[in-house]
Amino acid sequence: MFVFTQQPSIANHFLAEMRDVHTQTDSMRFRRNLERLGELMAYEISKTFDYKPIQVQTPLGKAATQLMAHPPVLATILRAGLPLYQGFLNFYDGAESAFIGAYRGPHQADETFEVQMDYLVCPNLNDKTLILIDPMLATGKSIVKTYRAMLQYGTPAHTHLVAAIGSREGVAYVKSHLPDCQLWLGDVDETLNHKFYIVPGLGDAGDLSFGNKL
Repeated sequence: MFVFTQQPSIANHFLAEMRDVHTQTDSMRFRRNLERLGELMAYEISKTFDYKPIQVQTPLGKAATQLMAHPPVLATILRAGLPLYQGFLNFYDGAESAFIGAYRGPHQADETFEVQMDYLVCPNLNDKTLILIDPMLATGKSIVKTYRAMLQYGTPAHTHLVAAIGSREGVAYVKSHLPDCQLWLGDVDETLNHKFYIVPGLGDAGDLSFGNKL
């Protein structure tokens, strides 16, 4: 598991602004910070890819380098995941994309909830690298259900799960249910409240990005 805040970097600035109740009033800046965090994560994840050697013809000769053997498939959960996803798309020019409509259903009397999924569009995943992007990893239920639903489109060779902030409980749930997937997080928070929001977290990433929903 990779966590940006385990080592100080510019990522701390983006995360701090996303958490700050005063900066959060600027939805454009909130989206941009998610996007920039996505770009940093895209760079870090790119170090795990397979590369192939090539020769690039310059005006004065040939330069040897290595390029990605295959671009990844980027998948995100609507609508909150779009800014973080855009950061990845900025770096992976040739990536295919998948989009998922998944959300929390009504809370039950025992304060539990079921993850509802009513939309999924996805390319072939067989033997590809899948990057599944969701800004908040709270209970972990949404990302596990989403990944399992995507397997109808093929089995990825490698899967990376990305979130800006995760909870300890959510991380443990994902690790126990998807042990072969690699987790990439901006930061990890200790607890969930009674509504299963991450504490201290940052609030509702979708609302902060695009406005409050009814």
